[in-house]
Amino acid sequence: MPKVKLTDLVLRDAHQSLFATRMVTADMLPITDKLDKVGFWALEAWGGATFDSCIRFLNEDPWERLRKLKAALPSTPIMMLLRGQNLLGYRHYADDVVDKFVEASAKNGVGVFRIFDACNDPRNLQSAAQAAKKTGKHVQMAISYATTPYHTKEVYADLAKKYAEFGADSICIKDMSGLLKPYETYDLVKEIKKKADIPIEIHSHATTGLSVATLVKGAEAGAEILDTVISSLAMGTSHSPTETIVEAFRGTEYDTGLDTVKLLEIAAYFRDVRKKYTKFESSFLGADTRILVSQVPGGMLSNLENQLKEQGASDKIDAVLKEIAVVQKDCGYVPLVTPTSQIVGTQAVFNVLFGRYAKITAETADLVTGRYGAAPAEVNAELRKKALEQMKYAEPLTCRPADKIPNEFDKIAEEAKSIGAKNDEDVLIYAMFPKVAPEFFKNRGKGPVDSASFAAKPPASAPAPAPAPVSNQPAKYVVNVNGTDYNVAVQPAGSIAFAPAPASPGPAPAAPAPAAPSGGGTVIPSPVAGTLIRYVVNEGEQVSSGTTVIIIESMKMELEIKSTAAGKVHFLVPTGTQVTSQQPLAEIG
Repeated sequence: MPKVKLTDLVLRDAHQSLFATRMVTADMLPITDKLDKVGFWALEAWGGATFDSCIRFLNEDPWERLRKLKAALPSTPIMMLLRGQNLLGYRHYADDVVDKFVEASAKNGVGVFRIFDACNDPRNLQSAAQAAKKTGKHVQMAISYATTPYHTKEVYADLAKKYAEFGADSICIKDMSGLLKPYETYDLVKEIKKKADIPIEIHSHATTGLSVATLVKGAEAGAEILDTVISSLAMGTSHSPTETIVEAFRGTEYDTGLDTVKLLEIAAYFRDVRKKYTKFESSFLGADTRILVSQVPGGMLSNLENQLKEQGASDKIDAVLKEIAVVQKDCGYVPLVTPTSQIVGTQAVFNVLFGRYAKITAETADLVTGRYGAAPAEVNAELRKKALEQMKYAEPLTCRPADKIPNEFDKIAEEAKSIGAKNDEDVLIYAMFPKVAPEFFKNRGKGPVDSASFAAKPPASAPAPAPAPVSNQPAKYVVNVNGTDYNVAVQPAGSIAFAPAPASPGPAPAAPAPAAPSGGGTVIPSPVAGTLIRYVVNEGEQVSSGTTVIIIESMKMELEIKSTAAGKVHFLVPTGTQVTSQQPLAEIG
């Protein structure tokens, strides 16, 4: 039995899980020399949410981060997490964009591509896997793990066999919620080994408290590589401590051969670094066994709590956790990982707030009609029918979704260059996040943020009293609460309305200014807090009752707002505006 190898996730998944992916490159580089000499199989340092966070919050070029890390880690491969046909964005891309992105990632420093799909649809992984194989780098294809009546060890083993046939160099069992149980892990690894004679890596979050035992049993069953995190950024919603696993196996046939003294030096460094990011940390640090039932990834749980606070419904978290199981089943038992975790979680929130499927997000509709790929199991027929009607789709999509997307890199490049993209890497930044990229290109020259500035802001728990507004419009402020920025609108009467602050400036207003209803028509209120992202009809257009007139973005999902009467529509709020629950958006009269 070969010795077990370790991949440390401290440069990516650890800070993504613990403090909102905010670690800056400047806090990584001073310790890379020691990280490089430990003897890890790989260091996960890129992909996932890091690309988004770099341009959205840190004013860092993600490609520059990758190049710097590669130069500083000459002996240890850099692993990235890639969402198959979604790459690092939230939609499927054409194959030519996938090819360009993978090629650029390999060129700039990625040595191991961990590729997964939220639906475990092999068709959504094939293009990225083939592109990665062409670069000559290690291709690891991941199984998104879930515990449902559909997901048996035989199903997972068959999936691993398909991945091996695609040319995967290794298989990852990706347990994003901490659902893997020790003895089930043993059986699963044994079953996969019967059908796929390639190395297995186990990735299991510590959220439920099971992960250390799970990794041990996985190694005993034959898993060759384990994911861990240096102890000062381990546990909670992160992963098992590296030093703990090293010591657990010391002197056994699974001995990692790693030096705990060297690891403790690295742990001490990150213990100090972590103090800079306290404002972004969740209060959750222990084991949450609710997840064993709800299957909600740890990061998703904290997001749900924040989302319910924004909607004034914090008391409904337990109802939402129960509803998630219903929505997951109705959506064909999709594993809960980006983006399906957000889709299922937000739909569960809407079901609890408004009644089951009274309001269906556009993303839920796309998920159940095949626009994200084939669901693992059968989708609820009534939900699919309702989704087809809402989206005006003739039928569900049964082919690979990307087959319907023509080559688009040249078109994206033309758009990107018009707003400041300088090269293909910039074009790919724009392709991933077209709403955020323009502001990043504009401000990139100012350089990355300094992590010391995170601690410089005054605590938000006791904001100064707001001055009285000088007009009949609300005075607006930004208040930070536990690492989340909120727009606070103080009304003339003194009431305060909270809405999540925008990640980037919204589109230019399509109406001159917010307006009050005239009182002579039917008012359409916003059912939730969010952002008015676009009008579906024109100002003054005659509409029928039931016509979609506005699209709201709430909890990262798009929600249609329909007219409740017939008549001419008059919009009261500009696009790009942060709106509160029950705020008037339009008037029909």
